[in-house]
Amino acid sequence: PSAFLYRMVRPDHEGRFGRRAKQMLDDAGFEVEEHILSSREEVDAFKAEHDVPTTPLIWVDGKLIGGSNELAKFLTAHA
Repeated sequence: PSAFLYRMVRPDHEGRFGRRAKQMLDDAGFEVEEHILSSREEVDAFKAEHDVPTTPLIWVDGKLIGGSNELAKFLTAHA
């Protein structure tokens, strides 16, 4: 399976939920295409474009899953 992961990694801060999502995907054996949002401007633009309040945002095999909590539920349901 494959996944797209958009997450925040700035020089002064790495989003813990994005790090958690990456680890869950790795542990589940996904091929992850990771997109790093490395500035406040990139994060804000991404959230506005996708109409979401936070990052990360994950797609699995082309289907929008949501954030790390939704990913955990998805992985549990498809284990």
